[in-house]
Amino acid sequence: MITSEKGIELIKSFESLRLKAYKCPSGVWTIGYGHTKDVKATMVISPQRAERLLKEDITQTERQVEKMTYYISLTQGQFSALVSFAFNVGIGALMGSTLLKKVRQNPQDPAIRDEFEKWVKSKGVTLQGLVRRRKAEADLYFG
Repeated sequence: MITSEKGIELIKSFESLRLKAYKCPSGVWTIGYGHTKDVKATMVISPQRAERLLKEDITQTERQVEKMTYYISLTQGQFSALVSFAFNVGIGALMGSTLLKKVRQNPQDPAIRDEFEKWVKSKGVTLQGLVRRRKAEADLYFG
């Protein structure tokens, strides 16, 4: 399965395009659409490079989400929402989450929405951008 166009647009809208390296709220050097691997403080990239990095990052995230859910029948929206979530918080966070546990038990469980909404803090502070993102991911998941 691959991320839907709606899922990619969700990721892009929350990550925003930044062509110069910056530190995200968690203090991680980031560039493009939320790309963090091998980013240095002085990096500058083109919009085309940002698109390529996004595509590579999403593909890697899709593979890992698929490994964790291969035996579950997910809808396109459910898969795309999980990819967006993992793209943002990291695959390790998804792997150990109650969110994934509930998805594995029953992908239709309405309590999954509550699990998305628990992931709205960075360094102990609730960020409104994360509140909006988790709502959008949960809406995509249940849409």
